[in-house]
Amino acid sequence: MANESKDLFVVERDLRLDLLRGLGLWMIFLDHIPDDVVSWLTLRNYGFSDAAEFFVFISGYLAGFIYVPIIAAGQFMPALKRLWNRVWHMYVAHILLFLFFTAQIARVARKWDNPMYKDEFNVANFLNHPDELIGKALTLQYKPVDLDVLPLYICLIAVSPFVLWLMLRRPNLTLAGSVVLYLFARYFGWNLPSYPKGATWYFNPFCWQLIFFAGAWCGCGAVKQISEILKSRIVFGIAIAWILFALFIVMGWHSEFLKSLVPPWLNKAIYPIDKTDLDMLRFTHFCALALVVSRYLDHDWAGLKSTLLRPLVLCGQHSLPLFCLGVFLSFGAHWVLVQWKSAFIEQFVVSFAGFAIMTAAAWLLDRAERVPNLFVDVEQAPGTKPSAA
Repeated sequence: MANESKDLFVVERDLRLDLLRGLGLWMIFLDHIPDDVVSWLTLRNYGFSDAAEFFVFISGYLAGFIYVPIIAAGQFMPALKRLWNRVWHMYVAHILLFLFFTAQIARVARKWDNPMYKDEFNVANFLNHPDELIGKALTLQYKPVDLDVLPLYICLIAVSPFVLWLMLRRPNLTLAGSVVLYLFARYFGWNLPSYPKGATWYFNPFCWQLIFFAGAWCGCGAVKQISEILKSRIVFGIAIAWILFALFIVMGWHSEFLKSLVPPWLNKAIYPIDKTDLDMLRFTHFCALALVVSRYLDHDWAGLKSTLLRPLVLCGQHSLPLFCLGVFLSFGAHWVLVQWKSAFIEQFVVSFAGFAIMTAAAWLLDRAERVPNLFVDVEQAPGTKPSAA
């Protein structure tokens, strides 16, 4: 947990979380490339959930792990300042990503005389009516394809200081409130408005908050109340059975024979598996996976510091810039596969070239952080004049 030293809080880095975030970044990059055979390596092809659930849960876990001890020490305002500063950074990153991503698509569409790109990535309306849609973009109502994740994080982290304050005092009751909000949002159809009129956010924050604050509940230590239950063989067996069931259902999407084995009543019961409102099948599948991963991925596992996994860990340690870079790279890979051949070798090359570029960028960011900062803030003594710089 966070160790307090006067006004300084030091948090021990968990490389498991960095590894999983890095793996999630690579999977998101692949999932954003249409018809890429390498994307068969990603989670979404083998179960109900995908990298989005892992990312949101880990973000919530870190919020609870880092900031609940700070709030417990009576430092709510510093925690609020730090979290809202993070929100501002994400908002700026989202707007810059929106502008550069839209410009990238517009340039490619014009240069190659292919308007398909503008329609496919939902930027045609913006290019036709920038005076109207720039305001929609600034208020997070208008988002091109693949740019839906950061607005969700902005909302969740913006409200997290107040929810974490409640979680410090009544963790179980706060989590119960999160569950109630999820149920009400699904029942009454609550969501935030989007563009065009009548549309809503692809990631419904009223529903996805459940997995975020479930992560915070675990991160603040409340999960210890049920640790013995989670370690039981019965719960582990249920988790494995649910993962296998999800694998069977998803494989039916690719095999007519397996699809024919699913009873009609079961199809009616489970479909549609809604991502926008975080279908409970997705949530429970993620929980089953998280239980299995936490059981076998030990905090002290030597592989976390191995050279082989170092690229994933580095990427996970710089998730915001690497996510933005991954969005650009996925469009670039899609463009290459559309304009040239889309055979296996080309798909393999552009996919692993993307991994290499993301790793190189993460390495550069890591080296930049190691450069010493020669400037320090000095509190001005009463009656003294500030020095000229």
